[in-house]
Formats: sequence, C-alpha cells, structure tokens
Amino acid sequence: MLIKPPADIRPSEITPESVYRSRRRFMRESGTLAAGAATLVGPSAAGLPAEWLAARKVKPGEPIGEQMTSESDATSYNNFYEFGTDKGDPAKYAHELTVDPWTVKVTGEVERPGDIGLEDMLSGIDLEERIYRLRCVEAWSMVIPWIGFPVKKLIDKFQPTSDARYVEFRTLHRPSEMRGQRSIFSNIDWPYVEGLRMDEANHPLAIFAVGMYGKLLPNQNGAPIRLVVPWKYGFKSIKSIVEIRLTRRQPKNTWNVLQPKEYGFYANVNPNVDHPRWSQASERRFPTTLFKPNRIATRMFNGYDEVASLYKGLDLTQFY
Repeated sequence: MLIKPPADIRPSEITPESVYRSRRRFMRESGTLAAGAATLVGPSAAGLPAEWLAARKVKPGEPIGEQMTSESDATSYNNFYEFGTDKGDPAKYAHELTVDPWTVKVTGEVERPGDIGLEDMLSGIDLEERIYRLRCVEAWSMVIPWIGFPVKKLIDKFQPTSDARYVEFRTLHRPSEMRGQRSIFSNIDWPYVEGLRMDEANHPLAIFAVGMYGKLLPNQNGAPIRLVVPWKYGFKSIKSIVEIRLTRRQPKNTWNVLQPKEYGFYANVNPNVDHPRWSQASERRFPTTLFKPNRIATRMFNGYDEVASLYKGLDLTQFY
C-alpha cells in the first residue's frame, strides 16, 4: 500500500523506507575523479544498492506551483514497451529485470571512450531534486520529483570532440528479462533508441535521473538510470540506458523510424501541431479519471520557455 505524504513535506525530505533485500554492500560513498576524466570499469561493475541514496545529500527541488502527481500513479501508469504495451505492464513485470550489475558504454566522438559503472559515474557529482512536468505524446501528463544531475556533467567526463553534434542513447536489450522484447506482436526493432542535439543535451534542464520521490528509480520507471527532457514528449526520455554514443549525424530514433509521419526527431511539446490521430492542444493531468478528466491546456515546450532559443529559426511544424 502506498500512502501519499502530506503536501507540506517535500519528497526529498522523506527518508527512504528500510530495505531488507540489499543488492550489494555499498563499498564507498563518494570519490574524486580527475577533471574531465572518467574512471572506466569492466562489465562487472555494481549497480546502486538500495541504501545508496539515503547516504547522499540531495539538493531540494524548486516548487513549480502545481500539484504533484502521486507516487502510486507515477509508478503504476507507464509506457515502457520493453515490458508490454498496457500501461500497467511495466509495474507488473519490471521486477523481472536485473539492474545490478549495470554499466553504461560511452562511444563515438569522444576522446575517452569506455564503460563506466554507476558508482563511478556518480562520484563527485551532486544530486538534486528536479520537479518537472512530464507530457506524454498521448495527451496525458504528470508532475514528478526526479532525482538526478545534468546530462552535460556525464558527457563532459568523456571529452566530446569538436565533431560531436548529436547524442544517441540506447536502452538495455535483454529479452530474457524484458518480455515485451520477446513478444511476437512487437514491431519494434530493439533496442530502443533516442537522440538529442548536443546543445539540447547540454541544456541545464536535461538530466539523467537515478531516483524519484526521494527513492531510487523503480524498474518500471527506467531503473537504474534514465533520461529526462521535460520540454519534449515523454518518449524522448529513454529509460534503462546502457549506451551513449556521440555522433556527427542525427540518430534514427525508434518511433520516428516506425511511424515518421506521427513522431519526429525533435518531439518538442507543441500544442499547435496535432498528432495525426488526436489534438495536442490539451492534456489530462493526473490525478484524472474517466468521468472527471482533469483537462488543462498544453503549453509550448511544456511551459519551459527557456529552451525556445535552441530552436530560433527552426520551423517546428516541419521539424516536429
């Protein structure tokens, strides 16, 4: 049973519940990396033990003046096709995924390519709570308190070259534990792929999340590390990342390859450009019910106007 905390208590102020099923003893709380250099580790690197987040100081998030979505809604209503196409499938089946050990491979246009384990990745990085709106392309939305750090902080560790113009992300491909990947009804060419321009990835609003609601990410929400880009539709915020590749050319993201007339590369929230099968002018904000839909107007860039300068001169009806 999930109990919603009082509205006057921040999720970041709540100590995570005791966990009796530890994945791995946490061997060190923090470390120091040489400037611009990542500590590269082999594929046996550990994931994050459940006690890890409680030992870290997390900078509280800035309120956005909007009601927070309940933790139960945010963790039970998800799109994560690797576990099934129904909204409840991720919460039902994602426990089958093993997230320890976990490493992320960084390749492409970088000076220091290699694999990095989560503990080494987060050494020397300050975590902070970011309370963001999440707008799904399906016209529903939430307000979620993520815990993470700017994408730029990780990418800079691998020293991008001057030829790095895009960042490609890949989700784990493990059909033995991700039943949606082995479904005979799936038409997705796994693994799931997404991408950003370098200036988008370097924008301070773009983060890698390792937690939400004061706890480590649950599997159904993209454990142990996912992308969160709040001014774009939710499918851009790729989950369970295992590979990051910096490229000269624009990546071919999964939904754009499957249905290019419906899902573009940019996927910026734009109420003036409808999906071919439904309007994007409004959204159902959780909490919402069938008989009492909490419908609100959708805002350009999901309300994050500070990113508008990234697209100056770009026709966002053509580059959707």
